[in-house]
Amino acid sequence: MAQFTIESCIAEEAELQFPAFLNSDALKLGLFILRRAQKESKKIAIDIERHGQQLFHYAMEGTTPDNDQWIIRKKNVVKRFHKSSMHVRCILQEAGMDIESKYFLSPREYSAHGGSFPLIIKGVGVVGTITVSGLPQEEDHALVVSCLREFLQTAEVPHSIVD
Repeated sequence: MAQFTIESCIAEEAELQFPAFLNSDALKLGLFILRRAQKESKKIAIDIERHGQQLFHYAMEGTTPDNDQWIIRKKNVVKRFHKSSMHVRCILQEAGMDIESKYFLSPREYSAHGGSFPLIIKGVGVVGTITVSGLPQEEDHALVVSCLREFLQTAEVPHSIVD
């Protein structure tokens, strides 16, 4: 698995931005991530949220309510810091601290583990989250990033996203 750094996370966040994002785009992206996970025989829960509204959520067979709790805690990190949960993890690792000692945040509510990525609209900023749970955190992060990259570059991208 690739080594994640603050710099690599900054580059991903700069690259993986949408021109626009409609409710229907959340459905298409969620199903895109689901198809990838099915193809690779990965059991995950997927969640996409914009402006506090859950637009897509699906838990594959083999996941548990625990995955939903991980999603909530990882999303809270993205919403608080406007960075991927892996990015915040790298910051904490570099500082040699955990989220509670550095930011006074409860690990019951915030988890700086990879798998949640900011939903960023170019020229607007962070408007939501795209999160998966069910794999080791490095794989959760890599899955979200690779799916976003492919989704933004393919014909799968809805018309609203390419204009």
